[in-house]
Amino acid sequence: MAFLARVKQGFSSMFKFFADSWAELKKVRWPNRKEMTSYTIVVLVTVALITVYFWVVDIGITSLIELIV
Repeated sequence: MAFLARVKQGFSSMFKFFADSWAELKKVRWPNRKEMTSYTIVVLVTVALITVYFWVVDIGITSLIELIV
């Protein structure tokens, strides 16, 4: 009987978790189209800048290694 009680408790806590998660999702303020567009542009520009930075660092390290070798 103790096993069945633990299984029942496990399922009830799982259902409570999903119910609480759903309740929290209802509280979320989702961005509108204009905000989402600006956020996407910020992310793309940031990724592009970081990519260029690492490309320059890679070229610099490659040049140093070629000078050493």
